[in-house]
Amino acid sequence: MYTDIGFQPFTLGEIKLSNRVVMASMSRARTDNPGLIPTELQAEYYRQRASAGLIVTEGTWPSREAIGAINVPGLFTEEQAEGWKRVTDAVHEAGGRIFVQLGHCGAVSHPDLLGGALPLAPSAVSVNQPVFTPSGFKTSPVPAAMTLSDIERTIGDYARSVRLARDAGFDGVELHGTVGFLIPQFLNDITNLREDRYGGSIENRTRFALEVIEAMASEWTASRIGLKLSPAATMGDLRPTPQTLPTYEYLVARISEVKVAYVQFQHIPADLTGTPVEVLNEGTVQYFRNFYDGTIIANGGLNKNSAEALVRSGVADLVAFGAPYLSNPDLVERYKAGVALAPVPPRDTWYSGGASGYADYPRAT
Repeated sequence: MYTDIGFQPFTLGEIKLSNRVVMASMSRARTDNPGLIPTELQAEYYRQRASAGLIVTEGTWPSREAIGAINVPGLFTEEQAEGWKRVTDAVHEAGGRIFVQLGHCGAVSHPDLLGGALPLAPSAVSVNQPVFTPSGFKTSPVPAAMTLSDIERTIGDYARSVRLARDAGFDGVELHGTVGFLIPQFLNDITNLREDRYGGSIENRTRFALEVIEAMASEWTASRIGLKLSPAATMGDLRPTPQTLPTYEYLVARISEVKVAYVQFQHIPADLTGTPVEVLNEGTVQYFRNFYDGTIIANGGLNKNSAEALVRSGVADLVAFGAPYLSNPDLVERYKAGVALAPVPPRDTWYSGGASGYADYPRAT
């Protein structure tokens, strides 16, 4: 793959990528300022990794209500857009392409992050998930069930954030629909107990995600919008149910009609035997390729050989790497030259510190 298929240009919607390698979204918690504005250090971090065919940024808040951790950037103010402009300029000057990932934590938050307000979620159901607050980890409380007005405002927040992303020079936007955040909370029948048009049936539980994507596309174009999903993921009390596969099958089939830029499927490299999603043991992208005819990005525990196999088989068009990019800013060059990867760094550098363990890893070539 890395000498022929992987290093051929790939057309993603309206965008030309130099190769099929994607740097996956990874929170690094370096936005340590009150305005949650990306810094020069973050611009350097992304610039170093611009040889990826596509970079997807760390998860980024589309509104103040979306916040679910400290030191994570936003994209809901003009000042934040200006900060991101430094990042996109740096990546483009280095020849790269970059999407911003927009994510709302929903129930996975805490009043300490929200000015004392309860987190908003589809229903008043706690996921009992540890949340990174200014005073340390605290368990997420029972959230407030979103009113129809809350839902309408949140959809509008995503749309506004897409407008700011265009102003900031991004090449596109990815909707965060993974693990246990707001999109999966609407999709899951444990956390979505609503009895209105956003709950109950599969069609209703997928309505919020589809309306968000429609609103995002209306501010740009569908070919600039991506979606990331992880049907087998768990977070706190949120877990797959017998409704999970049919729900995601329906959602993915509907997304296929919208003609977005891509769907990224995050495979959970765990033994799913005995769970309602046991069939995904054989591969998440392999399963959902049956429901989606557009561009697919494979994500989750990949290495050079497994990524090559997915592309050669045709079930994936692009392959995403997360942890290897922490200490290998030149991941593409290392794979291309057959150079060994630097080991994944200690976890205590992942979400804290400045340049150390973040932007100080040497290139091998």
